[in-house]
Parts: sequence; C-alpha cells; structure tokens
Amino acid sequence: MNTVSSRLVKIAAILSLVLAIGFIGCGKSEKKKRNETATKPARKIPTTQSTLIKFPQTLTPCSTKAIDAKHLKIAQEDINKGITFLLKNRNPDGGWGFVPGKSHPALTAMVLKVLLQHPDYDSNSPVVVEGFKCLLKYRQKDGGFYIPKEGNANYITSIAVMALVAAKDPRYKNILEDAIRYLRGRQIVPGSKTPAGEVIKEGHPFIGGVSYGKHGRPDLSNVGMWMEAMHEAGVPGDDPAMQRALAFVSRLQNRSEGAAERGFVFPSTDDGGFIYAVRKVGDKFVGESKAGKTRRGLRSYGSMTYVGFKSMLYANVSRNDPRVQAAYKWIRRYWRLDSNPNMPEIRSKEGLFYYYHVFAKALRAWGQDIIPDIRGVKHNWRHELIDVLHSQQRKDGSWVNTASRWMESSPILVTCYSVLALQEALK
Repeated sequence: MNTVSSRLVKIAAILSLVLAIGFIGCGKSEKKKRNETATKPARKIPTTQSTLIKFPQTLTPCSTKAIDAKHLKIAQEDINKGITFLLKNRNPDGGWGFVPGKSHPALTAMVLKVLLQHPDYDSNSPVVVEGFKCLLKYRQKDGGFYIPKEGNANYITSIAVMALVAAKDPRYKNILEDAIRYLRGRQIVPGSKTPAGEVIKEGHPFIGGVSYGKHGRPDLSNVGMWMEAMHEAGVPGDDPAMQRALAFVSRLQNRSEGAAERGFVFPSTDDGGFIYAVRKVGDKFVGESKAGKTRRGLRSYGSMTYVGFKSMLYANVSRNDPRVQAAYKWIRRYWRLDSNPNMPEIRSKEGLFYYYHVFAKALRAWGQDIIPDIRGVKHNWRHELIDVLHSQQRKDGSWVNTASRWMESSPILVTCYSVLALQEALK
C-alpha cells in the first residue's frame, strides 16, 4: 500500500466531480472541459489488489477562491486512496458489504456513486457494470431496492436512486422511474395506516414523513435521505411530496415560534437546531432526540440539524425564511468538526462521519464558501473538512469511526461517507 500511496501522490490527479443530475455551474470553458472528459470512451480499470490504479490529471476546480491548491491536492489524493481501498475490498459478485464476501445493496450503491463521481469511471466501466449487476439483484417487484427480511427499504432505495441518477445511463431510465415511484409511495399521507391499523388523518404529526417500516414512526434521517434522493433525481422543491416532507421536517425544529403547528409538543430549547423524530407514547405524541435532553428540553445536534437545513433548501425555502435563518444561526453557534456538534461529550464521536457527509451536502447547497461563526471567526468549510478528514485517513486509504454506533465501525461505509464528503467539497 505504501508503494500505491507514493505513486498516487506523484500523480496528483485532478478530479471531475459531477452533480448527480448535471455538472456544477462553472465557467463555459470549464464546462467544455468537463463535457469533453465525460464523453471520452471508458477505459478498462484494473481492479485486482496487486495492480496500481492510476487516476490521470484531467480537470481544474470551479473556483480558485473556494479552495486553494494545497487543499485541492490533498483532497484529490485522499479521494484516490479511498477509492483504491474500496476497489481492493470489492466482493467476487461485484458488490460491497458490511461483512467481507457478503454484498449489501446500500453499500454497493454508495460505492457506485463514489465511482461515478470520478472522471475515470462511467456506466460502461467494467467495475461499475458489475456493481450495477449486483445492485439490481436487490430490485423488488414494487420498484424498490431492499432485502425483504431486513427492512431499511427507504434508505436503500434512496441510495440506489442516487447511484442510478449518477450513472446518466438511458438503460436505467425505467428502473429509476420505478424506484422514484416507490419512494413516493413510502411517504405518509392522509389515509395511510400505522402498523397498529390506525388511519392517518389530516393534522397527524407523521404526515409528510418516511419511516424504516411501512408507515411506522417517521424520522428526520429517513426523510432527509428521501428528500436528497428526490432532489438529485430532479424532483422540484415545490413538488407536493417535497412540500409535505418539508412540513414534517419543520415540525422537528427546536423553535418555539410555529410550535403550535407541530401537532405534538416537545420541550424546546428554542435554539433553531433539529431533533430526530416524533413518536407516539400512549395517547400522546412526543419528540425524540438521539442526543438526549438538556434542562430546557430536547437537545438539538449536528447531524440532524444539517439534515434539516439542507432539506429545507431542497424544498425551495428562502434563505431569509425564519426557519432557515434559525438553523443557520445554530450552525454558526455550534461550529466544530472534531465531533458531532452538541452531542453529549461521552457520545460526541457517534455518527461523526455521517455528520461530515451531511455537513458537506448542506453547506454546498447553502452556497457560501466562508461561514462566520457566532464569534465572528471566519471558516472556509471546505478547507476545514479536507483537513479533518485527511488527519483521520488510515494508511490503507480507509476511514473508520472509533465510536461504532450507527454502523460506523464499517470501514466500507465510513470510507464512502468520507469520499462523498470530499467530492462534495470539491464541487
């Protein structure tokens, strides 16, 4: 691996980082370069563990002001090392999984998205073709992607949609449309039933949400993934389904203003951040936060606040809207990358790499290169994200979380989170 790393450093590959539904808005000359690169015939990429995978120097960044040459080089090298690790850990069936030798559709789809956002790969690259063959084995008759006995259908289908969109391949058009239709059917609407048989009526706090199980308790993580998939698939923010999802997201914001519209009550810290879910206890609906409580109420925390923030932006909420401004103020107040912000100290590393991923997605959607914290200190979020991920990358090119909660003991999952975050930072 040391030989591979040294050669990759010398190569200093410049990446073409592509939006799932199109190229980033750069200057005309840069768009032309990107299009020329994208239309080049795909070359066969060797994927054996003994073969060096070379990434040629192809593209320039969109803005020299957003990221300097030093950080660009670091990010490119770390992405390449991460991809090399992922390719070395590919299973014989062409997929990737939590357990060596056993592929899983969620991780397979995540790796495919990573590869398709690199200029050396497109939908005709052998490793991508084999990856999609593996992924499509998990496609169900209803159009969703999942393992029936496992559940997690919304998560897996959402990730599969993002991989299919990134492929930009007409062969997958009908499959993609079916998957989007399936996701629409997962949303809780008036007339849906809970697992206990209760009919969801207008005003129910579950409306607009998406759950792990069919019409069970919805949560912000599931809804955030659902909205991200719909957004990347080109569903407009004013689509009725996106607006229903927005209403659910807004219910989980820690704001006293507008609390009456929630349809349930939770003790609010009124800080503009977000909690995790709403659930029914007896005859009452209560809020739930994976970060616990403070003296004032349920604790907002970083990963869910950034999910809520980006979800509002995906639903075309104005930057000046009080909900967006309250979330942005929270982000500035709790700015940090050494832990999942505002989690209790003993649990501050839990969900850390998921946080990095949604941090990058949210701030790129926000569109501001420099974020001033509440004290006025200015932060180049791309530079700080690149630095913190670089410091945590292991010698084999992977990342892993010492806090194993939410499956972040998996180097495949955490490496996907990290590479996706870096790719987002370079867009």
